[in-house]
Amino acid sequence: MRRRLYFLFPDKEHTRSAVDELAREGISVSNMHTHGASGTALDGLPISSSRQAHDAAGHLENFLWNANLLSFIVAFGIFIVLAFTTGPNQWLFAPAILMAANFLIGIRFVRLPNTHLNEFKDALAHGEILLMVDVSEDRVAAVEKLIHHHHPEAAVGGVSWGTPAFDL
Repeated sequence: MRRRLYFLFPDKEHTRSAVDELAREGISVSNMHTHGASGTALDGLPISSSRQAHDAAGHLENFLWNANLLSFIVAFGIFIVLAFTTGPNQWLFAPAILMAANFLIGIRFVRLPNTHLNEFKDALAHGEILLMVDVSEDRVAAVEKLIHHHHPEAAVGGVSWGTPAFDL
């Protein structure tokens, strides 16, 4: 899984400069995506895909979270029904194991960075351009440092997860 870094730039020229510099540092242009408000000219910049522009990763995350909660509630209900109707036996372990698995999966995903496009809605409405850069975990600090030192006009917007396999 990769990390997606978010940077807000005031205009297209500053964004293009950052894209060019990141490309010189070895980051493929296919791992950079720009997003702006409707009507913002992004010609010459790597444009985000439809899934990225509509924050499909955020929708997937919400769906999985709600599915996890629902399965936990169902398992808990089964656990209660079995406890009162059958007495203590081996069938009580199945819902307990499902609940424990849900808990452990939840702990794993709570620790992932969590920035979504809706956090940039106001800035995009004011004409700013969002640059999303997908890098491996070990390059996050270097890319943030590069943008921070060479582009003081950029606002660091956060980190999220992404995967190129699903274009998220």
